[in-house]
Amino acid sequence: MEPFRTLRARAVPLRAENVDTDQIIPAQYLTAVTREGMGQGLFSGWRYHPDGTPNPDFVLNQPQYAGAEILIAGRNFGTGSSREHAVWALLQYGFRAVIAPSFADIFFNNALKNGLLPVRLPEEAVQMLWDLVEEEPDTPIRIDLERQIVTLPDGQELGFPIDPFRKMCLLQGMDDLGYLLSKEPEIAAYEARSPW
Repeated sequence: MEPFRTLRARAVPLRAENVDTDQIIPAQYLTAVTREGMGQGLFSGWRYHPDGTPNPDFVLNQPQYAGAEILIAGRNFGTGSSREHAVWALLQYGFRAVIAPSFADIFFNNALKNGLLPVRLPEEAVQMLWDLVEEEPDTPIRIDLERQIVTLPDGQELGFPIDPFRKMCLLQGMDDLGYLLSKEPEIAAYEARSPW
């Protein structure tokens, strides 16, 4: 997992609430046995017409947002099933962070465990960011995980909460298994002292 410390990137405004995991990655993509190629299926029901041609009205198909690494979405992002594939699709597409007023719990935890930073900001801040990046798509947004701050080009800083353990794992680029393996010497020492 790639460490997440700071990110300075452009953003995509997805003005939608209650985006569920089936919209993020439709069920037909769930048969894959690896994460590779998941980005192709991201929002495919919205990105493509039934004949497979790109839908130019969908925000991810608009050239001014190409290469953006931050997605700005509405309330309750990632609702629905517990499919981890939704996080994989966002990462494979190139997103490193999602900013929203709220997230579905399972999606939120899946994101943290896979290296995608979910940033909770107040609705008025999300609305302001939507307006900002729609008006100026090249606007860089800076996310500093260590300080838990989103910084706007004008210097305005917006704080966000994160669980300390998950923050540490993201900063070090460790998933749950990597964390356990990092404790192997301590576990071995404890077992060596154990009377059983």
